[in-house]
Amino acid sequence: MKITLLGTGTSQGVPVIGCDCEVCQSTDPKDKRLRSSAIVEWGSHRLIIDSGTDFRTQMLREKVRQIDGILFTHEHADHTAGLDDIRPLYFRQKKPIPVYGLKRVLADLQQRFHYIFTKENRYPGAPEVQSIELIPFQKIRINGLKLTPLAVMHGNLPILGYKFNDKLAYITDAKSLPDETISEIQHIDLLILNALHHKKHKMHFNLREALDTIEKIKPVKAVLTHISHDMGLYENIQNLLPANVSLGYDGLTIQV
Repeated sequence: MKITLLGTGTSQGVPVIGCDCEVCQSTDPKDKRLRSSAIVEWGSHRLIIDSGTDFRTQMLREKVRQIDGILFTHEHADHTAGLDDIRPLYFRQKKPIPVYGLKRVLADLQQRFHYIFTKENRYPGAPEVQSIELIPFQKIRINGLKLTPLAVMHGNLPILGYKFNDKLAYITDAKSLPDETISEIQHIDLLILNALHHKKHKMHFNLREALDTIEKIKPVKAVLTHISHDMGLYENIQNLLPANVSLGYDGLTIQV
């Protein structure tokens, strides 16, 4: 199994439109961040985590030709706005693409992408999906992969993280984690976790909070994602992190 970080940026991406800060003006490719997303691969199978605003660009960059579904963490635009761009994948695969998420999230997608979800008077150019509701900690299997949805709090909004085969956990947009989630992923091999920047934020972990959470979970390795331009240059921040923690960047692939 491997995971590739398709994007490691915030809802605005990095560089931010019109910003002249040193990160946005950096020529280091690791300071260029598309909206947060990832692809988990095992054998010939692939699951996407979130289809955000940059989904098309990410699929082209990674030369993706087939997917087994999309796992949604929550309904915000930077995690869902690219759903329409599954069309070429759907036309190639010639079968509905499964989309997984909380009941609330699936209902929100059905409203915003009515033409994709409707069963009546379908537009012939629209892709077709299969909605699959997930419940936190209720394990399912997808083509042999054991998937555990994890309860995560994005401020006051309940969202999902995901654990794969008891070895990999992906959590983004977290401000707090319930005790059950922390227990579920104790000592996991690889933890992907959000860290926005250095200041306190109402909806997201800052760097200090992310590092404190990693210390509670004690993964073998942790990689940070959902990173703002206010975090600082990649090369500077990487040197400040504990030995088992690294700053994620777009295109990073990790074998698990």
